[in-house]
Amino acid sequence: MAIKFLAEDDRPREKFLQKGKSSLSDSELLAIIMGSGNKDENVIELARKILNSVDNSWHQLSLLSVKDLMKFKGIGITKAISIISALEIGKRRTVQEIPEKTVIGNSNDAYLILKNQLSDLRTEEFWAIFLNNSNKVIHVSQLTQGGISQSIVDVRILYKTALEHFSTGIIIAHNHPSGSLKPSREDISITQKIKEAGNILSIQLLDHIIVTQDTYFSFSDAGLL
Repeated sequence: MAIKFLAEDDRPREKFLQKGKSSLSDSELLAIIMGSGNKDENVIELARKILNSVDNSWHQLSLLSVKDLMKFKGIGITKAISIISALEIGKRRTVQEIPEKTVIGNSNDAYLILKNQLSDLRTEEFWAIFLNNSNKVIHVSQLTQGGISQSIVDVRILYKTALEHFSTGIIIAHNHPSGSLKPSREDISITQKIKEAGNILSIQLLDHIIVTQDTYFSFSDAGLL
């Protein structure tokens, strides 16, 4: 059956089957996730409206909450959760695509590994990259989730994880939802505590990265380590 004879809600799926996934526009991909529109708009029109509201940015769309999405007519809790879940899958896939034992040569290498996890969050999270003595990544993990202004890490858990993976170096990172790149007094204090604990265990703290939506701050680059 030709696409033009199909109901509007079915056309993106038919196009997918006939021409492949790469032929779909962003609004058509979102339309497939949503499944249907509302009584005034077909699914593609509704998808286009949602994307237009975030300047056609998947990144900005990922910042919307369930309540934000439900403000659009035709988006109930089930559709909202489906949209957010699809974006989260893409985010996790990015992490899994990090080549095994990537070598960290500078702060930007570390930032590229963690930016997709930390750049679009509304609350703070604390992550760590664990490295061997050749500065190759052997493990990446989230250690804590916090509030809007801070995420406190347990130094014991950090180094327990490092020891479990036989790590000789670590890079710690957290995000600032406010967009500020300036380290807080708490950031500086916890960095010093982690560095001192690492010295006792012969595990070197190589850097502390603060991540915002589109850039980062490196303690190492700034001479704070």
